[in-house]
Amino acid sequence: MFHYTKEVAIPVEDAIGKLEESLKEEKFGVLWKFEIKEKLQEKGVDFDGNFVVLEICNPQEAKKVLEEESLASYFLPCKIVVYEADGQTKIGMPKPTALISMLENDQLKGVAEDIETRLVTCIDHVR
Repeated sequence: MFHYTKEVAIPVEDAIGKLEESLKEEKFGVLWKFEIKEKLQEKGVDFDGNFVVLEICNPQEAKKVLEEESLASYFLPCKIVVYEADGQTKIGMPKPTALISMLENDQLKGVAEDIETRLVTCIDHVR
């Protein structure tokens, strides 16, 4: 499976706040946060979904990955999406191991596994 997704029993905004706290503990910062609904409406497109995209980065890890493989810049920074579906709040991300596997660079697999473990832990701390 290319993604990790978890359901939580709290509203989207509360989940985002708790996620941001958890990310800080792992030295990940939120570079950019945007609501897809608002962006689409700015462009004149009606959309009712509640999706908030967080672009996150750990600068030391990003440097390590980019020094090894410049093509990794195609999927950095990491994304975590907090959204509502079927009456539930969900938090999900594409797995770093799935993304890095597309580069066929064995040296980066361990780095991706570590980052993925840390991000899954951050998501799992949201309750």
